[in-house]
Amino acid sequence: MSTFLHQRPLHNVLSGPYPLSPRSPSSNPKPSSIFNKTNLLILLSLLAILGVLFPWAGAPVALFTGPRISESRWRGYTLAEAVSSVARNGTVIVCAVSQPYLPFLNNWLISIVRQGHHEKVLVIAEDYATLYKVNERWPGHAVLVPPAPDAQTAHKFGSQGFFNFTSRRPRHLLHILELGYSVMYNDVDMVWLADPFPYLHGEHDVYFMDDMTAVKPLNHSHDLPPPGKKGRTYICSCMIYMRPTNGAKLVMKKWIEELQAQPWSKAKKANDQPAFNWALNRTAGQVDLYLLPQAAFPTGGLFFKNQTWVQETKRMHVIIHNNYITGFEKKIKRFHDFGLWLVDDHAVGSPLGRL
Repeated sequence: MSTFLHQRPLHNVLSGPYPLSPRSPSSNPKPSSIFNKTNLLILLSLLAILGVLFPWAGAPVALFTGPRISESRWRGYTLAEAVSSVARNGTVIVCAVSQPYLPFLNNWLISIVRQGHHEKVLVIAEDYATLYKVNERWPGHAVLVPPAPDAQTAHKFGSQGFFNFTSRRPRHLLHILELGYSVMYNDVDMVWLADPFPYLHGEHDVYFMDDMTAVKPLNHSHDLPPPGKKGRTYICSCMIYMRPTNGAKLVMKKWIEELQAQPWSKAKKANDQPAFNWALNRTAGQVDLYLLPQAAFPTGGLFFKNQTWVQETKRMHVIIHNNYITGFEKKIKRFHDFGLWLVDDHAVGSPLGRL
């Protein structure tokens, strides 16, 4: 290719075999055009050659080479491959995200970057748009486990789509445990204020946080709390840490069974959390369970609504969950009000940048 270009300057290649010249009254030649058939063929050939030599060159080459290679690659990316790629010291941090939650994902990631644990984060994408977007910005850190749920209904709390979306979670977590990795799960409407890993001490099977708003003493028990009015505990399925033990796997299998036994219906708009609590209650005698300290892992119904308690436990908070409120706009506003919406001013601190 270099010899061809040396012998024939590029402006000649583009303008035909003869240089352009003013029209002569005596000869009256046809006007030359760079869009004649020969020159278009030459231009397409050059683009094809550039596509072979420089496949990352971008969109013009993609017009002639079909679907982008990267998208095809991520469609075949498996959970086992993804976990192996991102895990650090045998541990992975996972979340499950559909496209409407991308701003919350970014906010959560910024807070994790500040604690130095972002490289072990794996985003389980629940639609292909999220899979491609995350891997475009942060290659290898998103995976989709087919089939993908309906992205248009998966974000509305209480809907069948939301139930279908969240009920996939224990299967993903069980798979990771069976691969031999410890796993932390977070909802993405959470913010890390400190490093949670020092609180995961001991060799317990499953660690979790209470979703009750009643204030506990600072030295409260770390056992599974007693059942409430509905005959079960009120543990939050938003933050779970598990080691790859038989006990943790048993809880995930029981969670899956409970979800199958209590499917969503219009009369009973279930979500995944009651089933998780039944799974904990029914395996408590067989599994080593650990309730995390309330001061470090408070529910949103306590942190955002009891400012006296917040002041009394100042500098003890580790992960904050923006629950006890529904709706994207309301959650974002509450994060704003408490100085926890980070994406507007700190997007540069996210591996995804500004979305």
